[in-house]
Amino acid sequence: MEAYYNCLRCKGRKVRIMTRDGKEYRGTIKDVDMHNVYLMPESGGVRTSGYYPYPYPYGYVNPIITLSLFTLLAIALI
Repeated sequence: MEAYYNCLRCKGRKVRIMTRDGKEYRGTIKDVDMHNVYLMPESGGVRTSGYYPYPYPYGYVNPIITLSLFTLLAIALI
Protein backbone atom coordinates (compact mmCIF):
# COMPACT_ATOMS: atom_id res chain seq x y z
CA MET A 1 0.00 0.00 0.00
CA GLU A 2 2.94 2.33 0.68
CA ALA A 3 4.15 2.04 -2.94
CA TYR A 4 0.68 3.03 -4.16
CA TYR A 5 0.66 6.25 -2.12
CA ASN A 6 4.27 7.07 -3.07
CA CYS A 7 3.42 6.71 -6.76
CA LEU A 8 0.21 8.69 -6.35
CA ARG A 9 2.14 11.61 -4.82
CA CYS A 10 4.56 11.53 -7.77
CA LYS A 11 1.88 11.36 -10.49
CA GLY A 12 2.74 13.71 -13.36
CA ARG A 13 6.36 14.09 -12.21
CA LYS A 14 9.63 12.70 -13.54
CA VAL A 15 10.88 9.78 -11.46
CA ARG A 16 13.45 7.02 -11.33
CA ILE A 17 11.98 3.68 -10.30
CA MET A 18 14.05 0.71 -9.15
CA THR A 19 12.48 -2.75 -9.05
CA ARG A 20 13.29 -5.68 -6.79
CA ASP A 21 14.99 -7.50 -9.65
CA GLY A 22 17.49 -4.64 -10.13
CA LYS A 23 15.98 -2.93 -13.18
CA GLU A 24 15.78 0.85 -13.34
CA TYR A 25 13.18 2.90 -15.21
CA ARG A 26 13.12 6.67 -15.75
CA GLY A 27 10.13 8.63 -16.91
CA THR A 28 6.93 10.41 -15.94
CA ILE A 29 4.21 8.69 -13.93
CA LYS A 30 1.04 8.98 -16.01
CA ASP A 31 -1.36 6.98 -13.84
CA VAL A 32 -1.52 4.71 -10.79
CA ASP A 33 -4.04 2.12 -9.70
CA MET A 34 -4.06 -0.27 -6.75
CA HIS A 35 -1.87 -2.79 -8.61
CA ASN A 36 0.20 -0.93 -11.23
CA VAL A 37 2.04 2.27 -12.02
CA TYR A 38 1.96 3.50 -15.64
CA LEU A 39 5.21 5.16 -16.69
CA MET A 40 5.95 7.18 -19.85
CA PRO A 41 9.67 6.57 -20.47
CA GLU A 42 12.04 9.52 -20.94
CA SER A 43 13.30 8.23 -24.26
CA GLY A 44 12.17 5.81 -26.91
CA GLY A 45 14.82 3.28 -25.88
CA VAL A 46 14.49 -0.44 -25.43
CA ARG A 47 11.47 -1.55 -23.44
CA THR A 48 11.83 -4.50 -21.08
CA SER A 49 8.18 -4.44 -20.06
CA GLY A 50 5.18 -2.88 -21.66
CA TYR A 51 1.46 -2.53 -21.77
CA TYR A 52 -0.09 -1.32 -25.00
CA PRO A 53 -3.83 -0.87 -24.45
CA TYR A 54 -4.73 0.53 -27.88
CA PRO A 55 -3.52 -0.49 -31.33
CA TYR A 56 -2.09 2.32 -33.41
CA PRO A 57 -1.77 2.39 -37.20
CA TYR A 58 1.53 2.22 -39.06
CA GLY A 59 3.39 0.33 -36.33
CA TYR A 60 3.25 3.10 -33.73
CA VAL A 61 2.70 1.87 -30.17
CA ASN A 62 1.80 3.70 -27.01
CA PRO A 63 5.08 4.00 -25.04
CA ILE A 64 3.49 3.52 -21.61
CA ILE A 65 5.27 0.95 -19.44
CA THR A 66 3.23 -0.87 -16.80
CA LEU A 67 5.04 -1.86 -13.62
CA SER A 68 3.50 -3.88 -10.82
CA LEU A 69 3.47 -2.03 -7.51
CA PHE A 70 4.54 -5.27 -5.83
CA THR A 71 7.87 -5.28 -7.68
CA LEU A 72 8.88 -1.70 -6.81
CA LEU A 73 11.84 -1.21 -4.51
CA ALA A 74 12.39 2.55 -4.63
CA ILE A 75 11.00 5.70 -6.27
CA ALA A 76 12.98 8.93 -6.51
CA LEU A 77 12.03 12.26 -8.09
CA ILE A 78 14.42 13.46 -10.80
